[in-house]
Amino acid sequence: MSAGLIFGLAACGGGDDSDSAGGTDASASAIDCAPYTKFGDIKGKTVTIYTGIVTPEDKPHIDSYKPFEACTGATIKYEGDKAFETQILVRAKAGNPPDLAIVPQPGLVKQLVATGKAVPAPEEVSANVDKFWDKAWKGYTTIDGKFYGAPLGASVKSLVWYSPSEFKDAGYTVPTTLAELQALSDKMVADGKKPWCAGISSGDATGWPVTDWMEDFMLRTAGPEKYDDWVSHKIPFNGPEATTALDAVGGYLKNDKYVNGGLGDVKSIATTTFQDAGLPIVDGNTCSLHRQASFYAANFPKDVKVAEDGDVFAFYLPGPDANTKPVLGAGEFVVAFNDRPEVKAFQTYISSDVWANTKAKLSSGWVTANKGLDPNNLTNPIDKLAGTILLDPKATFRFDGSDQMPAAVGSDAFWKQATSWITGQDTKTTLDNIEKAWPK
Repeated sequence: MSAGLIFGLAACGGGDDSDSAGGTDASASAIDCAPYTKFGDIKGKTVTIYTGIVTPEDKPHIDSYKPFEACTGATIKYEGDKAFETQILVRAKAGNPPDLAIVPQPGLVKQLVATGKAVPAPEEVSANVDKFWDKAWKGYTTIDGKFYGAPLGASVKSLVWYSPSEFKDAGYTVPTTLAELQALSDKMVADGKKPWCAGISSGDATGWPVTDWMEDFMLRTAGPEKYDDWVSHKIPFNGPEATTALDAVGGYLKNDKYVNGGLGDVKSIATTTFQDAGLPIVDGNTCSLHRQASFYAANFPKDVKVAEDGDVFAFYLPGPDANTKPVLGAGEFVVAFNDRPEVKAFQTYISSDVWANTKAKLSSGWVTANKGLDPNNLTNPIDKLAGTILLDPKATFRFDGSDQMPAAVGSDAFWKQATSWITGQDTKTTLDNIEKAWPK
């Protein structure tokens, strides 16, 4: 669900562009300029970049461009717009696109390429992506055999939020397999608790958190290859793999013994906002577990310490066994509409490990799947957790499925039918109805 990434931006902090931030003082000596001089003299040139990341979360981005500007003498003109996802298509179709856009879904990248205005990424960017990212990432913006956009930021969705002090006091241990997760849930029930809390209310996007749950379980019960087939509709949305996955989710979300701690019964999930759903964890004994992405850290009050030794933290939603590590997530991609030398030079910079580490030092609430990232440069505990998961050699990353599906499915039928499922509709009817919505 793309809203997840947008909401996640609220977690970004203001950032510090001083010398103490690790060489991001805008001096040319802060980075090696050689990779950008090959594009020629671009001093005085301007590159425009358009995005949905707005003030105050824009400051770390703008500051992270200073070393490139100092190296090259070029100027990066940053434009943040809350209406980005609509306006970028309008501008592209009208022949007035920016030089670069930060695009939060593969589906939108495909729409932009379809306008005929996007241009393939240069060889230098392609080489960076081959070097620094899991190969799955490159596939998300490779369209008709041409590669259009390097990944930028990322979020991890495969997380469960919990109270470290509750775990310590009760003698609970973080599970490392799905079987252990269920055993932990049952132990909490035996201790007189409703272990899970959940909420899927989100205005017009109500239902999207269920899509994340189902995608996480598709990865775990069917495996990444079948997940890919399901997302691309090579296998039906209502096939046996999807049925198994949604029933597995139902084992948690539609289980009266498991939910909805501190908030109500199963149906209360549909009327509880996703922002509020995990907050009872810090209130005491009303609920203990909440499955939500890394960006959820921003929803806790400022006086709540989010850390392994704090009031609340998260653990990786385990795979079927301790050696299998499927990771569901989301991210952003940089798409170009111009191939001038200065644009290609800047694309090369922001697809590099140098930029990733510069940005990490400036931002709280931001992480990337760039393998050149030093996790020690991440500035808060949840970022470090997400970065460690993304960069784990065992990890098999897959992008949010609904973001890759046609809009009639991924941001319409899937959300609506998931909501009906929570309020009582059976699995077969739910999946059949979503399958019918798939464009012929």
